[in-house]
Amino acid sequence: MRYGAFSIGGHHARPALRRCLLALIPLVLVASCGQSAPQAGTTATAPPPAATATAAPVSPVRAALTITDPHGKTFTLKKKPERVVCLTGLCDDALVELGLTPVATTTPGLLSHSAYLGAKGSDVPVIPGSFGGEDVARIAEAKPDLVIGLAGVHDQLRTAVEKFAPLWVVQVKSYDDSIGYLRALAQLTDRGQQQAEAETRFRAKLADGTTRSKAAGLDKTPVLAMYGGTSVGVNTTEDVLGHFMSQFFAYPWPSKGGGFETAQAYSIEEILAKAPQIIFIQSFGTKVSDHYKDNPVWKRVPAVSAGKVFEVPTELWASGRGTRAFGVILDEALAKAAG
Repeated sequence: MRYGAFSIGGHHARPALRRCLLALIPLVLVASCGQSAPQAGTTATAPPPAATATAAPVSPVRAALTITDPHGKTFTLKKKPERVVCLTGLCDDALVELGLTPVATTTPGLLSHSAYLGAKGSDVPVIPGSFGGEDVARIAEAKPDLVIGLAGVHDQLRTAVEKFAPLWVVQVKSYDDSIGYLRALAQLTDRGQQQAEAETRFRAKLADGTTRSKAAGLDKTPVLAMYGGTSVGVNTTEDVLGHFMSQFFAYPWPSKGGGFETAQAYSIEEILAKAPQIIFIQSFGTKVSDHYKDNPVWKRVPAVSAGKVFEVPTELWASGRGTRAFGVILDEALAKAAG
């Protein structure tokens, strides 16, 4: 027996020794890795999974509000407007149609009309200043998140106003534009149901007005809508009010061309030549009918001699360019003309 050569029991002992050595190899390997082999009758337990990081919840970001106006121009706001300042009557009209109230206005007479807010209209702060030259500091005091003005008039205020709020300028050439702006503002304020109800009422009123006008023969009656104080102008068929009147009455008052002043500058002699049988007047300051009552040419106008000259609410007829205003104007015009 030689221990050093592992020759126990000669060559017959070598297979048994080899089996013993092979059996020890796994234990040696495990020990060399610093781990203990599982004991008999136990089950190895898998290590716990690594902790999973939980991401912080992400707040949904609302997309910007973008609308397209009746003239194809886009306008975008970052959020739904809650506080709107109105520098033009169309704005007040559309807000009221949608069940909303401006935080400040330049047409308090329109808002206080019985068809709008009535006595509550006086609660709305008034922005001082001339039309197109409103006090910007007072606009800012209202803390608006949207200011609505008239294109060609309030564009000059953009640099000052947009330091604290977006400025949206609108332009109405027909009552179809009024409907379009009502829809656009409804999109911005999330008032789709109110818009649909208002538009339905207005379209029904237009259809009824057409029926009433034809039944009374007013669609063939020469009518004039005019304005002024010490001098006069005519709402021509290219003017939004004149265009509206032409849908229900005979309205022979085309634009005379040129700028605003020349386009609508009809003389008393020219008015007599067209012989209107009914006249609606928007007077600024001095009543036109009082100023011209002793004018011999004015007296010969058929509407004057027949007592069919009507002074109408100036802010409604001159400033109201929305669907509610046109509905009220139509009712008033038809009632007076047929009376």
